[in-house]
Amino acid sequence: MIVNKEQWKSIPLLHVYDETMDEQTPVVIFLHGFLSAKEHNLHYAYQFVQQGVRVILPDALLHGERSNQLTEDQMNFNFWKIVLKSVEEVHTIYEELKLKKLAGSKVGIAGTSMGGIVTSGCLAIYPWIETAGICMGTTSYTKLALHQVEELKQKGVTFPLSEEQQTGLIQMLQKFDMEQHEDLWANKPIIFWHGERDTVVPYHMSRDYVEQLEKEKKAEHITYLAEQKAGHAVSRNGILQVTQFMAQCLA
Repeated sequence: MIVNKEQWKSIPLLHVYDETMDEQTPVVIFLHGFLSAKEHNLHYAYQFVQQGVRVILPDALLHGERSNQLTEDQMNFNFWKIVLKSVEEVHTIYEELKLKKLAGSKVGIAGTSMGGIVTSGCLAIYPWIETAGICMGTTSYTKLALHQVEELKQKGVTFPLSEEQQTGLIQMLQKFDMEQHEDLWANKPIIFWHGERDTVVPYHMSRDYVEQLEKEKKAEHITYLAEQKAGHAVSRNGILQVTQFMAQCLA
């Protein structure tokens, strides 16, 4: 397995592949979580490469090589800026894959926590995604943002945006809300993984919507893996199932 440290445009990333791969090899863009970095997901890359998939692991804005040494509170207040920049940069990476003649086959996208949230936003706007893996993510940007505001209020934290600015943020996030753009991803194979004891991105943030789709007979392309005793960390079994599912969809 080859791990190359590269920079595409202004995005530092790890390009993971083996010597048998070529321009027809499928690709997964894998996105890390909040306060994490690209190299912390090399175990996912290993599983993908073993199954014949090239992997691109970028650093998100203000993370990894792009860190500005902000405090955790400062990072929290920049959360949606980071998410939306990552959504934009996923398309930049896709365009670079095409320029480098590495997108001749199928391209999927996946991520954990914040990376899973970015993945769902990408599904809402990018038609080129073949398959997706959402680990500990959400299907609704607007619902998650409202949940975060309520959490901060309950903790007595002063939110840095006025009521008017909060309303503007919610309206702007609707564009990236997976629940509001079913037509773009309805027939694509998507796998979710979520721990039922997750207190960071609550389980219901993804499960409720999928249950609704199941009742409406719209979930035939969706696989949802829930682990009763798991919190905000993907189990080994979850890692294996998500990577295997996506590799099979991209084959």
